[in-house]
Amino acid sequence: MSGVLERFLRYVKVDTQSYPDVEAYPSTEKQLDLLRMLYEELQEMGASHVRMAREGYVMATIPATVEDADIPAIGLIAHVDTSDAVSGKDVKPQIIKNYDGGKIVLNEALGMILNPEDYPVMRNHIGEDFIVTDGTTLLGADDKAGVAEIMTAAEYLLAHPELPHGTVQIGFTPDEEVGRGVEFFDIEDFGADFAYTIDGDEVGDIEYENFNASNMRVTIQGKSIHPGSAKGHMINSLLVAMEFQQMLPPAEDPAYTEGYEGFYHLTDMKGSCESTVMEYILRDHDREKLAVKKELFAQIAAFLNHKYGAGTVAFTELGSYRNMKEKILPHMHLIDNACQAMERLGITPIIQPIRGGTDGANLSWKGLPCPNLGTGGQNFHGCYEYITVQNLEKCTDVIVEIIKVYAEKGTVHTRNS
Repeated sequence: MSGVLERFLRYVKVDTQSYPDVEAYPSTEKQLDLLRMLYEELQEMGASHVRMAREGYVMATIPATVEDADIPAIGLIAHVDTSDAVSGKDVKPQIIKNYDGGKIVLNEALGMILNPEDYPVMRNHIGEDFIVTDGTTLLGADDKAGVAEIMTAAEYLLAHPELPHGTVQIGFTPDEEVGRGVEFFDIEDFGADFAYTIDGDEVGDIEYENFNASNMRVTIQGKSIHPGSAKGHMINSLLVAMEFQQMLPPAEDPAYTEGYEGFYHLTDMKGSCESTVMEYILRDHDREKLAVKKELFAQIAAFLNHKYGAGTVAFTELGSYRNMKEKILPHMHLIDNACQAMERLGITPIIQPIRGGTDGANLSWKGLPCPNLGTGGQNFHGCYEYITVQNLEKCTDVIVEIIKVYAEKGTVHTRNS
């Protein structure tokens, strides 16, 4: 659909990286630069009830073109922030036209090459136009692809009032990447009966299961003594931290898991002989299995405290989210209608669990059932991230087609009924 490429290229050049462990909301002021841009663009294209909340949320309405109270109001949601894993400043997207199936040199000087031997899915897009990085930043398709696709779909719907559809609500959020995307999201003000986050990977992705999640901070308190007189006295917190890690099951590291398999992931470790802090994320689709993972943390801490002395090891749960599945199952029209829309467009639906979480998971538990749809991007959160122009267009078409399907089918039970 025309316009989506231009929007995407414009949006990725705005640095919107979010930062963890920041009390302010949003965590970075620069996210508001893109949110203000979206606010202005929605006004310019003629959307109704365009507003920007104090926390940065941008919302707008595409009014219904048919008077049918049985058509539910459908929400479309994407986040503007990018991961802090790799810089999102000064993104310089490159377009490789008519991809031939070979290697793509991102940055010759740095030896950065996007290789189909490493990423075989690239060969599914031979003949398409790749949008890639210059090898020094991430691209930002997570989730500026979703933002661009929603904005382009909104513009199309507004430009075609002859197209029968119900009310469509648009929402853009900050801080999804740090797990706080919908912390202050006002569902009642948003006004949707159901919604979709546009925040997945490949075209055709439909995700209504996600990890149950727990973020854990482990603090190790050691005893620093001059090494010349340390015998019987020193407790090196770095070594205790390594011991803690080694007591976790090695096969349950994310590097060795897939599908529904959960994991323990050490994301950060800082310390000295005197004290060390370790950051973990624990994930599992099964809530009971996640509870077992958390219990193992308690058991290891108890063992090490018995070995080295009380207070040596402590841990705190910093945040969590839950699997949206049980909140989606009563509303499977969300999945059925998305499948029907994709099939009409010749796209094979791919129903699979998310090995992560989205704003949709938290929104579903807050009362707005909200599965996740693909944006067409790959290799998020790194310099090898890419998306094709054709995927941007296909995902935009999917959004519009879902809105059409709801208008044709009419009645479903709303979330408040």
